[in-house]
Amino acid sequence: MIVMRGEYKTPGGKLVGVEVVVDESGKPVTCTIDGDFFVLGDDDAARAMLAQLEDSLIAGRPLAGVFSHYPSLKLVGADGAAISAAYQRALHKGQNGASDEKGRSIRAKVGVVDVSDRLTSNNDAFHQLYKKRWDALHPLVVHDIARSPADQMKTDEDWARQVARGQRPATLRFWHWAEPAVVVGRFQSVEREVDVQAAKQEGFDIVRRSTGGGAMFIEPGDVITYSLYAPKGFVASLGVNESFRLCDQWVIDALRGLGIDAFFSGTNDIASSQGKIGGAAQRLYPAGDGGPGALLHHVTLAYDIDAQKMGRILKTSPEKLSDKAVKSAVKRVAPIKRQTDVPFETLSSYLETYAKLSYN
Repeated sequence: MIVMRGEYKTPGGKLVGVEVVVDESGKPVTCTIDGDFFVLGDDDAARAMLAQLEDSLIAGRPLAGVFSHYPSLKLVGADGAAISAAYQRALHKGQNGASDEKGRSIRAKVGVVDVSDRLTSNNDAFHQLYKKRWDALHPLVVHDIARSPADQMKTDEDWARQVARGQRPATLRFWHWAEPAVVVGRFQSVEREVDVQAAKQEGFDIVRRSTGGGAMFIEPGDVITYSLYAPKGFVASLGVNESFRLCDQWVIDALRGLGIDAFFSGTNDIASSQGKIGGAAQRLYPAGDGGPGALLHHVTLAYDIDAQKMGRILKTSPEKLSDKAVKSAVKRVAPIKRQTDVPFETLSSYLETYAKLSYN
């Protein structure tokens, strides 16, 4: 048996990787889909959908039929065409520009999920909706203790499920890391994203979070992290990009108050003209015990970064940077410390106070 891999980065979106096991004759036997995309919806349904997509690739069946069976799920940052492209590249040993037998681009529309926005953070309609929903949410703002990486991942899930069951009010939690960590996204391959041996040698725990998105490099005192746990109705009727903007407009405003030209980039990044500042991820939890269901939305902001250490520990596929002007993950990051002289503790307190004065 031979394992081959192909990747496809949707321009402006996310990376999909497909690993294909082929027999001695070159016939595909099994495949596995991974990547930094998001799947919003029920856990069991998401796992079943990905398994059926893998089966359909091996069987040569159209992927659109799989998507049609899961209308309640949203595949964000990628689509059926991206998955097919990654699969074809694996079979062609990574050749870019793979096309089908009729010479058409593999980017034909296959199971595409529309995540277009009707609202942006620059128009009056957004600001009206933003104020109305946050005023109604009125979250409890909590400064939490430092916890181990594994405990932080568990706390995020536990608190979100408590909100989903109606056992906890809407909460905005600011939290800190007790130890360094690499946090991989829900659908990523650890081996493809992390130099596991280097991480162990540097004293980093490797943990998986419950949301999609890409790998994060964490050192205590270098990042600011917060999580919003809200009833699902908070983002009801919104597109994916809209929901991210609704959750994070307040931190954009707060950073701008410090003279940082912060803005939204892509679906889930927070950036400035100097580069990426941080990233967000989301997941929806179903209602339980008569509760409202819940949105988990969490954000990590880079205050400072040891770029050389990050480069030793994280692996970055060239395909992932294929649509970026900067061809280095390290150079893409622009920590807040480079853009303001505000100390870390002062900035952390400022953001918490800003949130409390705005919503508490």
